[in-house]
Formats: sequence, structure tokens, C-alpha cells
Amino acid sequence: MKPCFGYIRVSTQKQGDGASLDAQRDAITAFASQNNLTVSKWFEEKETAAKSGRPVFNLMLKQLKQGRVQGLIMHKIDRSARNLRDWALVSELPKFGVKAYFAADGLDMETRGGRLSANLQAVIAEDYIHNLREECIKGLRGRLKQGLYPFRAPIGYLNNGRGQPKTPCPEKAPLIQLAYDLYASGQHSINSLQLEMRDQGLTNHGGQPVSKHGIETILRNPFYCGLIRIKRSNETFDGIHEPLISTYQFKLVQDLKAGKAGKKVTRHNHMYRGLFRCITCGRSMIPERQKAHVYYRCQTKTCPKNIVREDRLDQAVRNAYEMVRIGDNDVTKIKTDWLAWLHNDERQGMLASLDLRIAKAEERQHRLTDLLLDGAIDRTVHDDRKHALWFKLATLREERAELAKLDLSEDQLTQFLELVTNLAELHIWLNVDEKRYLLKNCFSNLVVQANEPVLEPYSWLSSRDFGELTPLVNQLGPLLELLSCLKISTKAADESPSSSWRSSAQ
Repeated sequence: MKPCFGYIRVSTQKQGDGASLDAQRDAITAFASQNNLTVSKWFEEKETAAKSGRPVFNLMLKQLKQGRVQGLIMHKIDRSARNLRDWALVSELPKFGVKAYFAADGLDMETRGGRLSANLQAVIAEDYIHNLREECIKGLRGRLKQGLYPFRAPIGYLNNGRGQPKTPCPEKAPLIQLAYDLYASGQHSINSLQLEMRDQGLTNHGGQPVSKHGIETILRNPFYCGLIRIKRSNETFDGIHEPLISTYQFKLVQDLKAGKAGKKVTRHNHMYRGLFRCITCGRSMIPERQKAHVYYRCQTKTCPKNIVREDRLDQAVRNAYEMVRIGDNDVTKIKTDWLAWLHNDERQGMLASLDLRIAKAEERQHRLTDLLLDGAIDRTVHDDRKHALWFKLATLREERAELAKLDLSEDQLTQFLELVTNLAELHIWLNVDEKRYLLKNCFSNLVVQANEPVLEPYSWLSSRDFGELTPLVNQLGPLLELLSCLKISTKAADESPSSSWRSSAQ
């Protein structure tokens, strides 16, 4: 009996768990027994034949060309190759004294008619796989345009079957939000964040702790802020899934990763690291501990000597809070103006303004497509500008959604104003992370000039003309987050002996 190799293949690992491989093996075994052949060695592969480069297939061809056996039995032509390059390798086997057999087709590769029929079937197999690929891509793009993500859910989301949006995982979604919060605080590098999230229990799809690369992937994936980014085609789509973070927070994290928003603490948790910048070069003031004090220095060699001690920074922050302290008369006026604003036409005017800005951004998207079709810009420029527009649109839509659902009650406003009238005292009591959070939401510009700290408060905090509440509303997101933060802090303060400043203030 003539010894032959037997080759069986399925396209995916999932198919390999079924009966397809067994069915091919049975058909080849029956064919061999009927034609006085024997299978001396089996080659089994679980990989698509649409592309060349299959390791098992290439190993088998190498051994055939070495003369190990004189025959090769396969189930069908499309099991051997679905691309013409691999089919050409099969077709040249007779040159090495190897005869190819096809158990299901009964083709004789030694005759002209058999070779012609086999070649036609190989072309048809390649055309089939190309058409299948195009149809799959068309279906995937249809899902993406609907706002659905047709691939496996990222960590923090759950798969819900075809045609259904991903939903937040009750266990992992809060940990993803925590990862973004921690990194956005400026107090973590990728390495320290990976260790922290490992301790918090964040795991990957395999149930293992998320690696450093996994943390990188999480932090750069816009899926978490509601956008779907397809890296291969450089396209962005609006997702209909529930976002875990805001677009603002996602962009802040990208700026931090790119080094545009200060360095991260990796060894020493200095209070103001990454917050204050040198006014000359715009780079962060780097803290250094010398003996009993921490000094913040500008490390740019071309800059004039710029250095300030941490206790002086702390005193400057407390003085700045005192300068923007809201008095009792201001509190009464803010409450009156705020409650009136909730029920007048100004709010509707702001909504209309945001609608107009959204419409203009969408119009710019359409113009970008026209410019690409007209050849005025290339694909790379088009994709980069479109990606930036997607983020701008997402930010505007978030602002509009926040403004539309705004319903700050009189009690909430009273509590907030009660707290911001005592910012200096609150700063003394808060822990390091809370101090940093409070500072970032009260001051928009923190610089050091000629060894002196300069703090520029947000307009909603510094303005004393509350006839128009636009400055306050523009900082609505940070304001509400700040209110939530202060609620937690003051709840703990009320239970602490150090809360005497609150009772005296009230």
C-alpha cells in the first residue's frame, strides 16, 4: 500500500471542537482503503486558508518535498487552500514525485481535465472567501453605524449577544472608573496603577490580574467614554452603550499619558506635584526633598532660577481661598439668581447655543467627507481631523445633556454655598488627594513666577457679578463633582473632632 500524508483543516479553534475534523478524517480514511493507500501521518490544522503562512501546512509541504512519502490526501480543494499562492504550492507537488488526492472530489491531478477542474475550483474557492470577507465587513460596518460594537466587549463591559449593545459589568465597571480616576489624579504612573488595580481585584478576560499592557489598553480605549474607535481603519463611530467616564476625563488622561498635563508621582506623594508650572517654560515644577523641606524647582536649564518651598505653596493656596471667599451677601444673591435662572429663558438660550455648535460640528464632518472625495485632502488628514471632531462633538453633547438634566435644588445649592464660604478651613482639614481635587476644581491656572506662586481662580468662583450665571454653568461638571466630593469629606468631618471649624463657621 502506498504511504501518504493526510491533511485536515478547519478555519477556527471553535470549529475544531466540533465534528468537522472527524468527518474529514473518516472520509480520507475510507478513500485511502478504496484506493490501496495508507495514511502514515496526519497533519491537523485549525486556521483559515484564506491567507498563506499556515505553520502546519508549510511543515507538511517541506516534508513532502524531502521525499518522506509519495502521496497527499485531502478532503476537498478548499480544505487545502483558499488563496492561489498556496494552491500553486500544492499544484507543483508532482514535480517532487508526490501525487495529490482529494477524497470528496475524485480529481486526478495527472490528467489535463483533472488539473483544469482543480484549478477552476481553487479560483472559485478564493473568490468565495473574498466575497465572504466583503460581506462580513459590510455587516460589521452596518453594526458600527448603528452604534453597536460587533467584537468582544472590553474589560468592564458584558456581551449581550448579536444586535445588542454592551452593558457595564457590575463587578469590573466600577474598577475601570477607579483606574481612570486614579490616573487622572496625577498620583500614579502606569506601573503603580497596575499594582494598585491588581490589589483592587481588576482582572482580564482570562481571570488573571490586568498586566501593564492591559492598563495601557484600558486607558487609551475611547469605548469607555462612549466612542467606538476602529484602529485598523482609523474610523470613529458613536456608540449607543453606556459610557463609564466622561469625554473630558478621557482627554485629560490622554494628556497626562502624553506628558501634557504634568508628571505622575511614582515614589513620593508630594502634595502639589504636577499642579504648578513654571511661567517661563510651561513645564511642571518638580519636587525635591532636602533635609526637612520639600522644594519645587523648574528643571529647564534655559529658564531663570525658579524655586519655591512647599510650605510657601501651601500658604499661598490658603491665601487664595481667602481672597475668593464668598460673603453672606453674595450667598443670598447667588441663591436668588440661580433659582431664577432655572425658570427663565436664559437656560433655553444656552441649550439653543449648544445645539447650534453641535450642528456646526456635524456640518464640518460632512464637509470633511466632501473634501476627501474631491481629493482636496488625503485619507490620513481626513481621519485625524474627523477623529478630533468626534471628540469635540461628544464633549458638546455631554455638556448639553448635563445642562438639560440640571436640577440643583435649593437645599443642594445651600449646602454647596455653605461649603465654598469656608474653602480655606476646608483645605486645612482635607487629606492630600482631596486637597488636590479641590484645588484643581477651584483654580484654572497654577504657576510659579519669580519664586512666587500665582493662582488664577475659575470665573464662577472669582466673579462677584452674578447677574449672569454663565460662568457658573460653564464649570457645571467640576462644580457638581466638587459638591459630591465635599459632601463625602464633610460627612467624615462631622464625625471627627477636627470639625470645630464648621460649627464655628455656622
